[in-house]
Amino acid sequence: MMWMDITQTLDHSIAHWPEDTPFSYEIPVTKAQSGSVNIGKIETSTHIGTHIDAPFHFNDEGLKVDELDINRYIGDATVIEVMDQALITEEALKSFSIKGTILLIKTKEQANQDIFPETVPVLSEKAVEHIAKIGIKLFGIDVTSVDPVDSKTLDIHHKLHRNDIMIIENAVLGDVTAGYYDFIALPLKIKGADGSPVRAALRRQGGISNE
Repeated sequence: MMWMDITQTLDHSIAHWPEDTPFSYEIPVTKAQSGSVNIGKIETSTHIGTHIDAPFHFNDEGLKVDELDINRYIGDATVIEVMDQALITEEALKSFSIKGTILLIKTKEQANQDIFPETVPVLSEKAVEHIAKIGIKLFGIDVTSVDPVDSKTLDIHHKLHRNDIMIIENAVLGDVTAGYYDFIALPLKIKGADGSPVRAALRRQGGISNE
């Protein structure tokens, strides 16, 4: 089976958090200038596009990106679809057969990466407790945050952290069907960083059924 890229493309139009550094890429040194190579330069927030949150993002005592175990971002994943629900409940999740240590939730058919959302669906605290109980170690979703976009307390970030569950946001799942997959999404090893863009990919294993 082929790997599927589930990563947002980084370009100048990609949406960013209002207070963050927008993404830019330029070529300040061209092959014509250097005589041998083009040399690119990027400027961006660490939370641009498809990215992981290190615990240090929301907890001053939390691990930073270079301290994370990369094995948490490789493994068996379940993708489920929970559409048109502002709050994703424990009851909704219990209707699925979830396997592996990674859970990705598809909440919409298609996303526009150039538009910053006004609202996003979020897990309930009981839903977090449920996925922790069944062994999930990495939770991903196809929106820009696991908390409401106007949240200052980031309750679900903290709840996931207390349950030893890492976070990936802005996965591109529009063309992904529910099922079981091999998963990989490695962060850059940026010393002291609070987050990192990733190149995320899935490879199909099999089907999924509601209980």
